[in-house]
Amino acid sequence: MINGVIVKELKKYEDDRGYLIEIYRRDEIDLGVAMSYLSMTLPGVARGPHEHVYQTDYFIFPGAGDFTLYLWDKRANSTTFGEKIEMTVGASFPCTVIVPPGVVHGYKCVSDVPAMSINFPDKLYKGVNKQDEIDEVRWEQDVNSPYKIN
Repeated sequence: MINGVIVKELKKYEDDRGYLIEIYRRDEIDLGVAMSYLSMTLPGVARGPHEHVYQTDYFIFPGAGDFTLYLWDKRANSTTFGEKIEMTVGASFPCTVIVPPGVVHGYKCVSDVPAMSINFPDKLYKGVNKQDEIDEVRWEQDVNSPYKIN
């Protein structure tokens, strides 16, 4: 795995009412969560790749559809600098994935149904009252980008 990226399988606790999945516990890792959002992605659609300069993302892929998740380590001081990881997440492998700043990431819905993700980043999008610059380097907008989602 890429240095600093954490992948944790989500455990489903089932009973006769349905099931419960714990998606975040501060006693396991304290992220200093600033906000949250839910994203639904249509089949065949990709989001990213992009990276953050300061923000850590805490993604949850709860099991509604499947994604291929792409991660590239472009942090020159990292022990895994230059490594690329691809993994299936979602219905096939419900999990959380923590992506630190400097790790380029993106995902593509590879199921026949829409796929869902939830994110609890540690920074506010565009800062307080959405007044700041966006903390993103959007590699998908660069035709010469070395980071490609198939």
